[in-house]
This record gives sequence, C-alpha cells and structure tokens, in this order.
Amino acid sequence: MQTLTPQEYFTNPYWTNHVLLDVRSPGEHTVGKLPAAKSLPLFTDEERAVVGTLYKQTSPDAALLSGLEIAGGKMRWLVEEARRLAPGNKVVVHCWRGGQRSGSVAWLLERAGFEVAQLTGGYKAARHHIRKYLAQNNHQLRVLSGPTGSGKTPVLLAMQQQGAFVVDLEGLANHKGSAFGALGEAPQPSSEEFENQLYAALKAIPPGEVVWMEDESRMIGHVYMPDEFYERLCAAPVYSLDQPLEWRVNHLVKSYARYPKEDLMDSFSRIRKKLGGQHLKAAIEYLEENDFAAAARIALVYYDKAYHHYGERRQARVVATVQAVSKDPAEVARQLMELG
Repeated sequence: MQTLTPQEYFTNPYWTNHVLLDVRSPGEHTVGKLPAAKSLPLFTDEERAVVGTLYKQTSPDAALLSGLEIAGGKMRWLVEEARRLAPGNKVVVHCWRGGQRSGSVAWLLERAGFEVAQLTGGYKAARHHIRKYLAQNNHQLRVLSGPTGSGKTPVLLAMQQQGAFVVDLEGLANHKGSAFGALGEAPQPSSEEFENQLYAALKAIPPGEVVWMEDESRMIGHVYMPDEFYERLCAAPVYSLDQPLEWRVNHLVKSYARYPKEDLMDSFSRIRKKLGGQHLKAAIEYLEENDFAAAARIALVYYDKAYHHYGERRQARVVATVQAVSKDPAEVARQLMELG
C-alpha cells in the first residue's frame, strides 16, 4: 500500500483522480472535509467517543480491542460502500492523523482489490497544506469594492460569464455579509470548511492568473477568514464601484423585498444601536406599509457610514473608481474587464 503526503496528493492529477475517502466519524466530516472527499466512517460519533474515552481513561490497548470489535462487524459494509463511492476501485484514504483508522480501512480495501493510497498525517496535515497555500499562492488578486447595494456580486458573476476568474466569497460562506446577509441562505459552513472550499476554488484556477473577489471584512456572518489570506486580500488592488443612490436602493429592494417582513424587521433590529431607535421605528413602519424603498434608504444611512469607516481602517489601495454606466451587471462587468 502506498502512502502520500498532502503535497503529493493535491499536486498530482493521478492521485486527485482517485476517490478520496474520509474514514473519520460523520461529525468530524461535517465540521470540515477536504475538497471532493466522500464520507466512509469507520466509527459513528458515539462509537468514536467510546473508543476515545477508553484510550484516555483505561489504556491504548483497551481502545484498540474495542475498535476492532466495532469495526469487525462493519467490514462487509465498508467494502460495499467503498465500491459504491468509488466504482473504479481507486481510492485515497485518510483519517485525522493518518493513523490506525485510515490504516485499517486502507488494508481492508486493498485486500478487497482496490488500488489504495493512505494520506500521511491525515486531515490535520492536509489542513496545514491548505493554510500554507492560502497564505502563499501566486494568483493576482483583484478586489471589487463599493457601498452596500452596489450589486457587486451580480457584477462579479457577470465578469465570470465574460471569462474572468472569480471566487465568490459570500457564496462560499452562504452569507451576504451584513445584518441582512443570512436571509434566504443555507446554514453557514464552519470557518474550517470555508477555508477548505476556498482552497478548492483557488486551486482550480491556473497559477498566476488574475482572480476577482468582493471586498469583505474578516468576518462573513459567522465565518472567519484565515488571517494569512485576509492579509493578502487587504493588500490587493481595489476597484471601487460607484452608482447613483437610487440604483442602489432599487437593487436592495429587488434583492430583499421578497423575504418575510418579520425577518426584515429582525435584521433591522440587529443594527438598532448603530441605526438609532428613531430610524429603526421609521424603518419598521415603512416595512409595514410595504414601502421597501424608504426602508432601504434608512438602512443605507447606517451602511454608508460603516463603509466609509471601514475604508479608513482598511487603508485600501484603490487603483480605480468605476462610474457605472448602466444598471445592467453585464455592462458594468465589461467596464471592469477593460481596466483589470
């Protein structure tokens, strides 16, 4: 059975074309998984807890024997499930540290006729490789900035359709990056899972290419961007998008008016201290009257101030301010493509 370092696995197409099997427990896999990894758990979360407790409170030997007893009854299922997940019978197996769990499953699958490699250092070593890549990868980052309601995400997606390389940070985080950002989104991934998927998105782009991203704070909802990557984002050249206020208001209405009023009111309440009680009261009254545009203008009172203060703290290197010539994201995308 062959062993692979994370560097060897992630940089060799021969191995990345194998199916990556994660034999950690379902709970571990949910918190954070390597790109393209499929779950083949040797233990359930409860079984893992039992074995871990025996290891700490009794002895490593007692934990080993308990693990063997649990795994013994799963050998057929492990082989059949692995064949379902990897019809080509070519797999790379990993656990947390590249120890007994992945070693035992790799041994079993090899006996069952699979071509098998074990990831040395397991998920922990792979995470170290991912963090190092995010800090040092040689893509040329470009940042699209602009006040709330500028429609930056639709513009970036339009740029992608026109051939630019784009990474949608808010899409990876399942959050639009404000007090209203969770509306209509799926639950957010862990910060760890966000990093793994960010790595996958960047790794799919050839080295040295220009990559566009939206200007984001360190926190996107509850997701925390890794410090090393955020420092690179802050150092990248910024293109600021400028649009008339009414265009921005219309964009916010189009984006958010479809959500339940109760959810919109709750989101306004989250910025009560910054907005002020009087403004909050007025915004809620406008929502009750279905005057979403007036409510959006009140939200922009707060968000425009926040954007200004954020820009002062960030000290961004703005290389161009783009005056949008149209509400159409495709037209604005073409303006940016000519500059970047």
